[in-house]
Amino acid sequence: MTDELSPEAVAAGWSWEYEGYEPADERLRESLCTLGNGYFATRGALPECAADEVHYPGTYVAGIYNRLTSDVAGRRVENEDMVNVPNWLPLRFRLPGGPWLTPDTTPVLEHRQMLHLAAGLMERRTRYDLGEDRVLMVRQLRMVHMADPHMAALRTEFTAEGFSGELEVEAALDGGVTNAGVARYRDLDGRHLTHLHAGTSAPDTVWLRCRTRTSDIRIGLAARLTADAPATVRHELPYVIQRLKLDLTDGRTATVDKTVALHTSRDPAISDPLHAAVDRVGRAPDFDTLLKSHRTAWDQLWRRAELDVPGESGRILRLHLFHVLQTLSPHTADLDVGVPARGLHGEAYRGHVFWDELFVLPYLNLHFPEVSRALLHHRHRRLEQARTAASSAGHRGAMYPWQSGSDGREETQQLHLNPRSGRWLPDHSHLQHHVGSAIAYNVWQYCEASGDMEFLHTKGAEMLLQIARFWADRAVYDESLGRHRIKGVVGPDEYHEAYPDSEAPGLDDNAYTNVTAAWVLVRTLELLGTLPEPRRRELVERTALDGGELERWEDVSRTLHVPFHDDVISQFEGYGELAELDWNGYREQYGDIRRLDRVLEAEGDSVNHYKASKQADVLMLGYLFAPAELRELFRRLGYRLDDEMWRRTVDYYMHRTSHGSTLSGLVHGWVLARCRRTEAWKFVQEALQGDIADVQGGTTGEGIHLGAMAGTLDLVQRGLTGLETRGGALWLDPVPLPELSSYGFALRYQGNWGVRLRLERGLLEIAVPSHDVSPIDVRLEGREMSVQPGETARLVVHD
Repeated sequence: MTDELSPEAVAAGWSWEYEGYEPADERLRESLCTLGNGYFATRGALPECAADEVHYPGTYVAGIYNRLTSDVAGRRVENEDMVNVPNWLPLRFRLPGGPWLTPDTTPVLEHRQMLHLAAGLMERRTRYDLGEDRVLMVRQLRMVHMADPHMAALRTEFTAEGFSGELEVEAALDGGVTNAGVARYRDLDGRHLTHLHAGTSAPDTVWLRCRTRTSDIRIGLAARLTADAPATVRHELPYVIQRLKLDLTDGRTATVDKTVALHTSRDPAISDPLHAAVDRVGRAPDFDTLLKSHRTAWDQLWRRAELDVPGESGRILRLHLFHVLQTLSPHTADLDVGVPARGLHGEAYRGHVFWDELFVLPYLNLHFPEVSRALLHHRHRRLEQARTAASSAGHRGAMYPWQSGSDGREETQQLHLNPRSGRWLPDHSHLQHHVGSAIAYNVWQYCEASGDMEFLHTKGAEMLLQIARFWADRAVYDESLGRHRIKGVVGPDEYHEAYPDSEAPGLDDNAYTNVTAAWVLVRTLELLGTLPEPRRRELVERTALDGGELERWEDVSRTLHVPFHDDVISQFEGYGELAELDWNGYREQYGDIRRLDRVLEAEGDSVNHYKASKQADVLMLGYLFAPAELRELFRRLGYRLDDEMWRRTVDYYMHRTSHGSTLSGLVHGWVLARCRRTEAWKFVQEALQGDIADVQGGTTGEGIHLGAMAGTLDLVQRGLTGLETRGGALWLDPVPLPELSSYGFALRYQGNWGVRLRLERGLLEIAVPSHDVSPIDVRLEGREMSVQPGETARLVVHD
């Protein structure tokens, strides 16, 4: 048994374990036990169980989408989904002539499911009660290979206890899967696969191929079965099946290995995905050899993303890091994909890309900058589509979509279902144009952290310019205010889509939208002023940029309107005039009111009437910008924002937020660590518990919340350390929390690999490994120093 599967590893917090079989918990466990490698991922379903109301064995390949049209509520609705590709997992077993054994149909004496983080493995152990004092012990190890992104393998060990005899085993590839993992989407067409064919390439190897119905992506899957018994093959479409009979001896273990290769027509350097899959599985080594290279790849990832946080918080953070790396690994750097909000772990949000990269890239920038760069390349490839969207809406520049899938068009649904009322309702969240500012922010943060001036001066500059151009064009001048306004948008708080009783969607002067738009304009002007003259000339010529346009950007960046009421920042113009909600009354009546919008709509009311937010909106400004930068942004806009006003604003919205998003606790914890430290830990804990405790009530079973998971990692990395990468230096302003005053991590900064930071009882230690790159400049509480390669600096932190 490997070290990672030892009791010592479990005790050290490197394993995530579930004891007993609980059908009601299976969807949650399947999400949290998903295995992936950045190219594809498979949910942690039991291989002997088919998709039903309890189990959902989905497999998803990054960037594989398909578009279908459905009849919903009397309308033709088009949706693009991340495709559930053919299931490679199926492996079931039975005594001759008996029923197939599953935990749902056969008594279970013991069941344990373990996710071994260090090794990237899922282990399950189940003891089936066969009656007459006969027990079948089933142990499985599963990997989705981290060294070879097209490989996966499943080892199954059968041990007879109290009997000897035959065991029938059936392994299959299942091409009959659909997208049916989210109950509220089941009125939509989920049949994405067509042209299914199966065959045999060798006595021990079968294959299956198909293609997506409209995107026409070809998928090839091949499986090799290895055991001490010959297998027979049957083609029973949508399955290709391998069957064998094992002779079990009491107390002895028989092993069956299933090795799988997966390719699609989007893969580089292949001619045909089926040929590539058959060839790859034919050349693949045995399970033990695959396991060795798989573990080596995971060892390398853990070293690059080293994180040392004590106690249960550290254990949860390690799980979060595991799932981030399975969705966005170094393999992702070779793909044209974005950041799916629910990872590659399920079908919620249809696998779409939102603004969640705003919470993900800041972490990746300091560990895997090549992945961040690839994700920004994905956005740049869709810049032309964003420009087309802006033009169609009557604006200049680039209007990125709130939800996107394959090609960068707007994928936000036209209707959404309220499960409480059963009604399909119009969805106006496509008006969240602040996604463009999030992309610009990520470009800037990536370049500051990596030092990648080539990207900033080329693709980054092009995106910033077109996003700034959109905001300047979107702003309209109000003579009565003497200011520019941005009207008809939706902010991060998705509860408010319109003014009370208004038939037109959208709100005016969302503070978060306007301030971030001003930031984009400021940063773009700054960049244009520092570009090398030849490159600046190229950019100006390509974009037809003229001096008058730059003057307008300068003007808008100083005059965008930010509303206020009751001496706090207003979430949007008119927010202060909304009615107060009876929070206590609704909590007493309904208990959990995180999804307050659904509660009120089911009553025939609307959250648009009330001062009630789904998640942090105004307070997102304190998440993105350090206090000094936020004050400067407001000063440039002609407003005074002092510490007292910001504290009042934080208090105001804390009492009016239902936290209907897993991102909300994260942002509140981050912001409170700076202004109300004693209350911060409560929200940090909520962010840490978001998925493992399924605080949103069943949503984690549909896919983990990738932005919240990455955000908790970044909370330790940047939030609590006050770490900023700007002006060619690391700026630090630690805020030790009593509950987390000692921790450490490694990062990669502008070519410096393995830089270690550690905070320990008021002492900050920075260690730079020996190499031939430049020293790191550090700024802390007015102190400046340069840490040379091979040196360790220790600084006292004043609380």
